[in-house]
Amino acid sequence: MTGLGDGERRIDRSQRVRVTAPLSSAARVPKAPSLSREVAEQSEIGAVVLRSLLRAQLRLGALVAGAFLAAVAALWGVSQLAGSLPWLPGLPLRWLLVGLLPYPAAVLAGIAYYRGATRNEQRYAELLEDHG
Repeated sequence: MTGLGDGERRIDRSQRVRVTAPLSSAARVPKAPSLSREVAEQSEIGAVVLRSLLRAQLRLGALVAGAFLAAVAALWGVSQLAGSLPWLPGLPLRWLLVGLLPYPAAVLAGIAYYRGATRNEQRYAELLEDHG
């Protein structure tokens, strides 16, 4: 092992050095609060934005449910008018209208609701991105 010469110092590796950025004298520009922050902090503005999404989803649900119920009622009404007309041998038309056709109508109503709800949520997300 060699000794330390003149002017050489032994470095103590156990000490930590803190490196910081130079202080700036420029004033920071305050950012306008974003809508996503307003929603997250549950402020009055955020509550209004969130309520608008909930109202849109409720309106969509009521519209789809009403359309489905109207379709089922129309099928029932047609089945009452059709009476006992046979559609297939041994299978009355009334059974087909009331017993089988509501299921595809329910699937179509579910698809319509899913697409509408997704569209509402995308609009909400775009609103938060535009102002965030």
